[in-house]
Amino acid sequence: MRGTVDLPDGPLPLVVRRHPTARRMTLRLSPDGAEARVSIPRFVALDEGVRFATARADWLAAQRAKLPRALVIADGGTLPFRGRVLRVTRDAARARRPEVDGAVLWCGGPVEGMEGRIRRWLEEEALRLMTADVADFCALAAIPAPAVRLSRAQRRWGSCARDGTIRLNWRLVMAEDAVRRSVAAHEVAHLVHFDHSPAFHALHARIFDGDLGHANRWLSEHGRTLYAAFG
Repeated sequence: MRGTVDLPDGPLPLVVRRHPTARRMTLRLSPDGAEARVSIPRFVALDEGVRFATARADWLAAQRAKLPRALVIADGGTLPFRGRVLRVTRDAARARRPEVDGAVLWCGGPVEGMEGRIRRWLEEEALRLMTADVADFCALAAIPAPAVRLSRAQRRWGSCARDGTIRLNWRLVMAEDAVRRSVAAHEVAHLVHFDHSPAFHALHARIFDGDLGHANRWLSEHGRTLYAAFG
């Protein structure tokens, strides 16, 4: 069910969905702030979900106010990449494929389509790095490395399917390496333990070569900043 919630800066789109395992209603704001989302148990009426969100309009407005400002990917702008901030610099004489040189991201070709070229390059880098991450952790867990796919999910950083396929959010390539690798290690641990049991957490901690607490805190505190670019 779709609707809107009236906020001081205008109506906010609302999506209400029944969740088969939900025991109570929950309200979230999408990472980009574009819509509010309510999950409700199967026995709750959809209209109740709308009222639930409407009664929390002040909370939604406060959450929207905390969102990072949108990053415009253009010549002279900035782009986060592997925990660093790169200066986007266009040079028509250079190749169309973006290239990192120190703290500069060089991008050739026409102005038109430059943002799209940079996003495609980021996704290619994400798949390359994440495939290597998963292979590293699978070797430590003594299991075969599965197929790795990129995800464009709005709420999840990674997932592991029953067939063994691992999906990782491409935006993690903009975070520092340890954060990206912590998510890859998490999903590899699920290949062995398809739950969040003590055995799962022990394996995750054993194969990950960084500070899990730091990585988790970073995602909790700064994860939304990864949605500031590319809508």
